[in-house]
Amino acid sequence: MIKNIPEKYGYYITGFSDGEGSFNISFRKRNDYLIGWKITPVFNISQDEREILAWIKHILKCGTIRFRKDGIWTFEVHNQNALNKIILPFFDRFHFLSKKKKLQYQKFKKICKLLNHNTSITYETICQILILRNESNIKNSKKRKYTDTLILQRAEFYWNKNHKIIQSKNNKKSSETNTPKLFL
Repeated sequence: MIKNIPEKYGYYITGFSDGEGSFNISFRKRNDYLIGWKITPVFNISQDEREILAWIKHILKCGTIRFRKDGIWTFEVHNQNALNKIILPFFDRFHFLSKKKKLQYQKFKKICKLLNHNTSITYETICQILILRNESNIKNSKKRKYTDTLILQRAEFYWNKNHKIIQSKNNKKSSETNTPKLFL
């Protein structure tokens, strides 16, 4: 899919994203999650013209477009599968030029990989995500709903309560992926 995107379109979208795009990590309190948080990586581009965002959505074949209260249109991708199979390979092929966006992208990519690694997120994973997010200035801290301290306190509470279940689920996934397949 990514290999079929013409270079002129790919580099245009990357340049546009360099100026108007962002990589964010959303934390939402969820009592039904073993670690107490739903963590969602999001790539988005905001613009006052819907047409260019619709074109980008058409080229990338993923994401949604929504209209914000402030009169701005936003193209966003938060689906894990689309991020891993389309957005990350796209920006691996069509690189950013600015140092800041390169750094943000590399940290975002590492966070996506951390979230894909285990079935259930551990306390250590949350610590690593916060470090990466802070190193890359993903989403300015002034806009964050929850402080790192609050995120860690809640995660620690849920980790202490559910760590055996989390470890069991992760060990099961690890053994399933490491089990050799027999072909009959």
